[in-house]
Amino acid sequence: MIPAWNAVGVLPPIRPGKPGNDPDRSPYKAELYQLVEHFTSTPERLAIINGLLAYRKALHDAGIVTGFQWLDGSFMEQVEALESRPPNDIDVVTFFTLPEGASQQTLARDYGELFNQAKAKEKFRVDAYPFILGEPTTPYRVKLVSYWYSMWSHRRNGQWKGFIQVDLNPTEDLAAHKILEVKGQEGGLP
Repeated sequence: MIPAWNAVGVLPPIRPGKPGNDPDRSPYKAELYQLVEHFTSTPERLAIINGLLAYRKALHDAGIVTGFQWLDGSFMEQVEALESRPPNDIDVVTFFTLPEGASQQTLARDYGELFNQAKAKEKFRVDAYPFILGEPTTPYRVKLVSYWYSMWSHRRNGQWKGFIQVDLNPTEDLAAHKILEVKGQEGGLP
């Protein structure tokens, strides 16, 4: 379950009521449909969710179906109240296992726009960062994960905050699309 934004408009870094060392903390594991339910409160947010779902479909079409994603950025904050603006995109680190028979080089050749930050942002409204699971643990790879965790655990002003983790499995997307359909049939957004 995704916790509510706290009094300062961010996801709490530690689940409210839990001790600081409790494992139920950021990144909060959530089902993709819960993300849709929780964060599609404006037309801008709906457009970003649709972009995320399109990005995930493109990953799935490339054979990338095993792993998980960390989701963050102003999309995970109550930025409308904090900065009087809507979110522009969603930040996504995709931690994935290479599809069978694929290499980093073949994925880059055949699906380069998915791994090009500027192209992914333009096409999908996703600030995308790939990370291949199962590779040797090198100091550089540890530094990358540490960087994302430390950057995403704070707002630019240094305030602690939380973020979300969703599974990469395509079945997650079916439920998310159903929630979007229901919202559309019920008259859409508030």
